[in-house]
Amino acid sequence: MSTIYTIYDIMKTIKSKYNYKGDKITMTDIENGGVIFPEKPPTPSPKPVFRRGVRPEEQDKYSLWGSHDPAIFRDPATGYYYTYCTGAIARRSADLLTWEIIGKVVDAPPKESSEWVGGNSIWAPDIIKVGNEYRLYCSNSSWGVQQSCIFLAVADNAEGPFIPRGCVLKTSNKLPVNAIDANLVVDEETGCQYMVYGSFWGGCHILKLDSETGLAAEEGIGKCVARRPRWTDCSIEGPYIRYNPDTGYYYLFVSYGSLSSDYNIRVGRSKSVTGPYYDPNGRDMTDLDDNKNEVGFMIAAGYHFDDGQGYMAPGHNSVLRDFDGQWYLVCHIREHDFKRPQISTMHIYKMFWTPDGWPVISPECYAGEKTQPVGRDLLVGHYERIKLTPMIPQGVLNSVPMTLTADGRFECCSVRGRWEYVDGETITISYANVTETLKVSPAWDWQLDCPTIIITGKDQFGVAVWGKKIKRPERER
Repeated sequence: MSTIYTIYDIMKTIKSKYNYKGDKITMTDIENGGVIFPEKPPTPSPKPVFRRGVRPEEQDKYSLWGSHDPAIFRDPATGYYYTYCTGAIARRSADLLTWEIIGKVVDAPPKESSEWVGGNSIWAPDIIKVGNEYRLYCSNSSWGVQQSCIFLAVADNAEGPFIPRGCVLKTSNKLPVNAIDANLVVDEETGCQYMVYGSFWGGCHILKLDSETGLAAEEGIGKCVARRPRWTDCSIEGPYIRYNPDTGYYYLFVSYGSLSSDYNIRVGRSKSVTGPYYDPNGRDMTDLDDNKNEVGFMIAAGYHFDDGQGYMAPGHNSVLRDFDGQWYLVCHIREHDFKRPQISTMHIYKMFWTPDGWPVISPECYAGEKTQPVGRDLLVGHYERIKLTPMIPQGVLNSVPMTLTADGRFECCSVRGRWEYVDGETITISYANVTETLKVSPAWDWQLDCPTIIITGKDQFGVAVWGKKIKRPERER
């Protein structure tokens, strides 16, 4: 069975270059080559047991199981992180590692919405703070119908209770859109507020809001910013837009697929908040001629590393740019298991940016690791690698072995090439006509429960790459 290169294994091979005491890493001076790996994160709460006809036991207050459609927010007033999920369930954290369930923060949709939809289900909340007011945009809908409503609820703090103010948008089967999955974004130049929303049918649209009330500022359904051709069953949802001041682009994240093994997250970008949004190959995110399932930069999909739990259906993401400028992607995801239904949980991934201005995420969940240079010697060794290639049908992607040698050779299955150490945060891998630019970082291997080094990036054709360092078993050497 494969095991990971632990900190201690690495240090045995290069200890002459580091200050250490016993078998523990104590160095803190990065300039002298020290890399501080994350400590073992808190153990997640056990997954609830579901039996047919039997109500599951009540989960503990720190559980992430059942998180669906998570929207992340850091409150500037308190410093706490919050997520808001389907059911209007809020969670709170001080460190992005341990989360406490606050509970339901919206009692029910407004009467107008409930009467329009014919029910009180609350889906996919998203939050924005305007002045001293916290605005929570919620969807009221039922599965597979267009008779839906997005309503606004407000509070004077991030934990509510949020009181419904009114309906922002109502849709029916007479319209080509669905009023669900709202996300709020502000135009950096004008200060105008917009709501991006929608799923399936006619895709995702952006609608201007009244900044004073938080309700719609214009008639109609807004402008389409992303959609898929009918052969895909129009499967697209969960639009989310964030602006990166370092690149000057707005980034549109959407989820492709139907909540199964084909579910994945893709990105386009634009200089204008209202689009059009393009992928790295210049393809419009509204392209209806996408017969190869290639439009959009796919940054997350179902994955399975060797000797560890696989996951499927990462999607309906949100994105946080933290107070210190670090970025994170949050999404719901399920354990990979075709034999029985699986409940969603929430994953948080550290986000990096490629030199050409595209977001990529770590293949391992966040464990408190810090961005820091990694020496070339630490990168030499064996890896598990995943190339996030779009396919038909899109499925769970399995890892393959990869090796980076001390003399600059790259080996992956039958492929041979070269790798180059650019700096402490970046390497390149070249083979055939492909060049991959990859970020490197210490991380925690959640599958094997030990420290590791990850790589993440993309090639010049707009295909993402993941990897994590491992220790090859003796029999394979």
